[in-house]
Amino acid sequence: MMLYPSIDDLLRKESSKYSLIILASKRAREMCDYKIMQLEDYRADKPVGKALEEVTAGVLSIRKDK
Repeated sequence: MMLYPSIDDLLRKESSKYSLIILASKRAREMCDYKIMQLEDYRADKPVGKALEEVTAGVLSIRKDK
């Protein structure tokens, strides 16, 4: 069970939980493939948790194309 970041904190950053899951899964794949980290320290051990921490920190978001 994931306790941090909370779903409420995540939904303040991105309104759609479905978009949030796609964003986190793509970023987690990128972390596994290229070992590029955006934060100095993570609380989570797994890549999906780390990606969600990046969303909460504001360093990862969905780009809205027009």
